[in-house]
Amino acid sequence: MGNEEPKMKKLTLTSSYIGCKPNQRATLRALGLRKIGQSVVKECTPSIEGMVNVVRHLISEADVD
Repeated sequence: MGNEEPKMKKLTLTSSYIGCKPNQRATLRALGLRKIGQSVVKECTPSIEGMVNVVRHLISEADVD
């Protein structure tokens, strides 16, 4: 039961954040995304899911095995 691996997501910035709201810029910065094409791998937690939901139109996400 306790040995399950947490789900991971690969997040990639696909669009420019120029012209976006300040909270969306801050969310991208908090996720670690600064340049178009940059990717990060994050654990799938409720807080990360909420952040992804705020900027879902600027990023693409994929499951990591």
